[in-house]
Amino acid sequence: MKLLKRIFTLTFIALTTMFSFAKAQTVTPITIAAAADLKPAMDTIIAAYKLQDPTADIRVTYGSSGKFFEQITNGAPFDIYFSADIDYPNKLKDKSFTASEVKTYGYGTLVLWSKKLDPNDKKILTLLKDDVLKVAIANPDHAPYGARAVESLKYYDLYDKVAGKFVIGENIAQTAQFVSTGAADIGIIALSLALSPNMQGGKYYIIPNNTHAPLQQGYVILKHAEGNVTAAKFYTFISSASAVKILTKFGFSQTAK
Repeated sequence: MKLLKRIFTLTFIALTTMFSFAKAQTVTPITIAAAADLKPAMDTIIAAYKLQDPTADIRVTYGSSGKFFEQITNGAPFDIYFSADIDYPNKLKDKSFTASEVKTYGYGTLVLWSKKLDPNDKKILTLLKDDVLKVAIANPDHAPYGARAVESLKYYDLYDKVAGKFVIGENIAQTAQFVSTGAADIGIIALSLALSPNMQGGKYYIIPNNTHAPLQQGYVILKHAEGNVTAAKFYTFISSASAVKILTKFGFSQTAK
């Protein structure tokens, strides 16, 4: 009798374990490709989302929007794409790489940021100071913030005067890192990164939005995520009041200025 009871108990434990494992396996992860300027906000948004969906497995890779565009068109298995330039997800939609409508999650802002100088004194002309030897910008070939930085510099007729000082970041996060670590004296970075905790201690000046094309930023579900319930739920969550509040806190305006 004791032996039968023990066998029953062990069998019950084994079945329970198998059921729990099978249940865990049903949670389909989602992989996100996100513009580097979004990291502080996205990390907070994911934490907020998990309060309502604790089992969600959300994996994010941060980098250059243009590089992600190339990877996605070449078959990279991302589920949701957050771009610093809405043109990229729109192009993916035109090429039938998407499984949802393209939505705007916010508008970015360019700032001059420095740990050594206060760019509010001379504003954009700070770049011409004799002690400014290195200016960090993101690669304009594939990073939207880099492209807009070049537009602003040309607007002020400063591009040719400061191009020789450029330190080029692969994406806007690396650009911010160059200035925060002292590898550059000043940098043109995203307001969202200037507001992040690890950039405290520096000072920034907001570059007027009328000096460059809008940094309208968009997101879309990709074909790889078709049928992925978590991807659909997270996509919807981005436009919720709580997510919008977080995006606004981290410098993403909800209207074009």
